[in-house]
Amino acid sequence: MNSSEEFIKILEYAGKVTPYIASGLGVVIKLYIVVIICSIPLGLICAIGKVSKSNIIKGILEIYTWVFRGTPLLLQLFFVYFGLSKVFGFNQFQAAAVTFIINYGAYFTEIFRAGIQSIDKGQYEAAKALGMNYSQTMKRIIIPQMLKRVLPPISNEAITLVKDTSLVTAIAIGDILRNAKEIASRDFTLTPYIIAGIMYLALTSVIVYIFKKLEQRYSVYE
Repeated sequence: MNSSEEFIKILEYAGKVTPYIASGLGVVIKLYIVVIICSIPLGLICAIGKVSKSNIIKGILEIYTWVFRGTPLLLQLFFVYFGLSKVFGFNQFQAAAVTFIINYGAYFTEIFRAGIQSIDKGQYEAAKALGMNYSQTMKRIIIPQMLKRVLPPISNEAITLVKDTSLVTAIAIGDILRNAKEIASRDFTLTPYIIAGIMYLALTSVIVYIFKKLEQRYSVYE
């Protein structure tokens, strides 16, 4: 068999197995959207709490970010799925979503906190002079400026999330990686993993494009 025939054979094989691997794409996208929609607001709320004047709130949030940023995401996933699921009745997807939301919420908390604290104190004083209360100051002055500054680290976390979704394979969710692993184990070939890698690259490319557009939009606050 010459190289061209072998290449054609590989393409034919890839065409046969790709649909099954791609069937896990829906799980990845669904989990990604749920986590992003929930963890970013969670992080913003917690960040505001961490810069508040309440020592109790700041103490609780400090423990929260310390625990969930300091322990492996996979360990947290096992704890929720094999432990808390028995109490709350989570299914596999719900356990994964809860774990990822809380974990990424902790990272976003620190990103937003750093962004808020990077804003010059004079901005607060100017807003106070204009008669704005704390809530109005945060909404109209601080947060719009902060968003531009934190977009790059948020973009990094958003890209990492795409790759971290592969961890759900450990609790038997049929995502891209698990489907690829099943075929690779059956056929003793690396081709399914290559296909899975291409799919993850495609997803991360979309995320990068979206965040570039967001950075352009918020450039007016520079």
